[in-house]
Amino acid sequence: MDMKIELIPVPVTDVDRAKTFYERAGFNADHDYRVHEGLRFVQLTPPGSACSIVLGDGITEKTPGTQEIQCVVADAEAARARLAEAGIEVSEVDKQAWGNFVHFRDPDGNSWSLQAIESRPNG
Repeated sequence: MDMKIELIPVPVTDVDRAKTFYERAGFNADHDYRVHEGLRFVQLTPPGSACSIVLGDGITEKTPGTQEIQCVVADAEAARARLAEAGIEVSEVDKQAWGNFVHFRDPDGNSWSLQAIESRPNG
C-alpha cells in the first residue's frame, strides 16, 4: 500500500502576505478559494513537488510560525541563489556529511530546510 503525503497546512497570520511570499519563492498558486466566511483555502505547490502546502482562514489551529518543513533539492547552492534573487532571506549553505542544507523562514516564522543529498537509496 502506497502512502503519499499530499498536503501540509502552514499556519499564517496574513494569508495574502504569505501567498505573495511563497509565490516569490517559486511556489505555484494552485487554488485560492473562499469556501464561505471564515474558510479560505489557498493551495501552493513547490516547483517539482507532488506535495503542496495549504494556508488560509479556518485551515488549521496551529500557531503561526510553528510549522517546520524539509524539502529535497538537487543543488543547495542553486536553491539558495534562486531564493536570494527573489529577495528572500536565506542562510548560507550548511555542508554536512548527510547533505547540504539551506534554511529560510516565511514572514510568520515557519521554517523551511532544503536538503541536497548526493544519492538516495532506491525504494
